[in-house]
Amino acid sequence: MNDSLAEFNERLQQAVILAASEEGNEATLPSRFVEYMLDVLTEAGETDDARAASYAARGARASGFELSEDEGTLHMFLADYRSANGVESLGKGDLDAQFKRLLRFVEQAKDGLWRTLEETSTGWDMAQRIHEAWKNVGELRLTLLTNAELKTNVPEPTDFEGRGVRYDVWDLGRLRKLDSSGRAQEPITVNVVELWGEPIPCLGPHGQKDSYEAYLLTLPGEFLASVYELYGPRLLELNVRSFLQSRGKVNRGIQETIRNEPARFLAYNNGISMTASAVELVDAPGGGRAIAGIHDLQIVNGGQTTASLHYAKVKTKADLSEVHVESKLSVVEPDRLSELVPLISQFANSQNRVNMADFTANDPFHVELEKLSRIVWAPGSGGGPHMTRWYYERARGQYADAHARERTPARQREFKKVHPLSQKFTKTDVAKFENTWDQLPWLVSLGAEKNFREFMLRLEKRGRFTLTPEYFQTLVAKAILFRSAERTIGSLQLGGYRAQAVTYTLAKLLNVTAQRVDLDAIWRAQEISSPLVHAIEELASLVHAKLVASAGARNISEWAKKEDCWKAVQAIEWQPSRELVATLLQAGRRTATTTDSSVGEILSDAEKIAMLTVSAVAAQTWFELSQWAKQTNNLMPWQRSLAFSLGKNAAAGKSNSRKQAVQGEKILGEAKRLGFAPSEVSAPPDN
Repeated sequence: MNDSLAEFNERLQQAVILAASEEGNEATLPSRFVEYMLDVLTEAGETDDARAASYAARGARASGFELSEDEGTLHMFLADYRSANGVESLGKGDLDAQFKRLLRFVEQAKDGLWRTLEETSTGWDMAQRIHEAWKNVGELRLTLLTNAELKTNVPEPTDFEGRGVRYDVWDLGRLRKLDSSGRAQEPITVNVVELWGEPIPCLGPHGQKDSYEAYLLTLPGEFLASVYELYGPRLLELNVRSFLQSRGKVNRGIQETIRNEPARFLAYNNGISMTASAVELVDAPGGGRAIAGIHDLQIVNGGQTTASLHYAKVKTKADLSEVHVESKLSVVEPDRLSELVPLISQFANSQNRVNMADFTANDPFHVELEKLSRIVWAPGSGGGPHMTRWYYERARGQYADAHARERTPARQREFKKVHPLSQKFTKTDVAKFENTWDQLPWLVSLGAEKNFREFMLRLEKRGRFTLTPEYFQTLVAKAILFRSAERTIGSLQLGGYRAQAVTYTLAKLLNVTAQRVDLDAIWRAQEISSPLVHAIEELASLVHAKLVASAGARNISEWAKKEDCWKAVQAIEWQPSRELVATLLQAGRRTATTTDSSVGEILSDAEKIAMLTVSAVAAQTWFELSQWAKQTNNLMPWQRSLAFSLGKNAAAGKSNSRKQAVQGEKILGEAKRLGFAPSEVSAPPDN
């Protein structure tokens, strides 16, 4: 949309008002504005799972924060939301005052502000986390989020207690420009001469005319670290960023080379690959050509190298003057960026076994899910006659735009009646629902974006499958279960960490019940049963206490991101009530028929163990496992079928093939992880 600034501000405010008016989940306009803006910045690659949190006192304010994975960068956010009609201006005096308040909060937080706050407040966790990590922080990034129009310059970098401080502003004009561009993030343009003082020599161009040009160059390590310092993770092409931030740690080998043998970095390191839409070439002083500017810069391979150089510069104050990095720059025609850049990224990363899942809303899974959400009607809540739809927002702002397109108030009311705001869900919500159902609460606790990446990686490993109305219904049932747990646990007022308590409570419940929660019944009723509510209430107190106790001296939010935290919660002794058991899906039994013939094979030790493990499982257990997997929509169809075949073999006293045994052992392990337990285990047949 090519809105004027005033029109865009009105559209933005309507989206914020709409979000704040959700029935049962009402909130203030400034708090919803913070959530909206952090979503925008996460999508734009400016931040990665920043957390909204509120603190306001005389002279000190903050609206959210994020610590990088290595704790070297502290990113702080402050919201300045203007609800007045028309576009307001943001001048130098006001801007300086806002940053002063934000920096004052950081100063108080690192000195132990959390000790004076209520533990239930979001500000407590923010202040406590900053205090805990302060010794590791090497740089500060302060960002003001506002729907006013900036009328002055952003402050130049400063210093705070030996740490560099950079300032940024996302104002109404910048938001509108990003929105109207149709792009997820702002393009990165690097003025090489301005940043480095001179152009960087290169070889080239080579390549294919009217398609791409390739340049080879040796980048100074200090230059590369400075570029990363300016642009952060959004410098990394999406899939590389996803892999690096989901899996990566600062590379010790790189750090040792920088510290001990910087001049050999060029020889030891594989280098990086970059893409751009255009470069500015000039004559080099010593002859040849040099690059003076790069437009639409993205690093598609070498994210670990780049991030590690930045870490060395900021965290350890390393001297990078002797460090150089071999680099390939592919300049792609602008109209072919979306086609070629993902392919360059994929092939450049193939040597590193990076799983190239498409971490975007354009993935076929999300496109099909959106289509289903527009045609599947949900039953009336509690058996009532009024049917509704669950609205899947594949891209940010779709719901607000669809609501706004209904021009009259009456039609807008009808839209909300058919598509209640409480029934809107996003791609990160889907990941949260599914990974909680699959009992991966430590992944859910990583935060929305990181959990989404992990979900997409798991989805790709599973392989593409056809989305059906039945899948959509079970997904909605999981959403109802999750959101009901949020409301129930929120009403208990257990203290902080509600998000962690919700996913861990449900994971524990699903583990104990072997996922036999009746999703069809939840879909039909559009609500969960009273026994389920009571079970969540009972378990939540136990789980919350375990989260706190098992964390010890560690930060609870960080502890919840560890699989060991899940193991601690699994150790809680709890059994479902008889009322709850009566609502669960019951294990089915089937009768065996024919069997496959066994084949004699030479087996490895691992295969022998698998053969023994699988042959020791009773036929009834395999039949129950197959039925359980079908009822709970677990495992892949071929795995359910194999489990049934293994049951037939066991019933007939037949041996299994090597492949059957190996896969059967994996199936059994995954089912047990998800809480499956047979009703009874009989001895294997005599051979």
